[in-house]
Amino acid sequence: MGVTSVRLQPEIEDPLEHLSKKLDRSKNYLINQAIKEFLARQSLEELRWGETLEAIDSVRAGRSIDERAVNEWLESWGGENELEPPR
Repeated sequence: MGVTSVRLQPEIEDPLEHLSKKLDRSKNYLINQAIKEFLARQSLEELRWGETLEAIDSVRAGRSIDERAVNEWLESWGGENELEPPR
């Protein structure tokens, strides 16, 4: 396990100290949890950005579904004559 030194500003250090005592957890634990959550969020953002770029490329290539077809399909949900998803 690596060791990294971090300088915290007072507006972060003070609430961190308070939360550490309140939760009976070390500051180290809380900082590691915060970093894990940040990295997971960043990874998800990268994935979504990649999907967005793919969608833009699909639209540019003319691969899209007409809005009316999508709305007709959605309106048929749960009905006796539910439509197949438009392609």
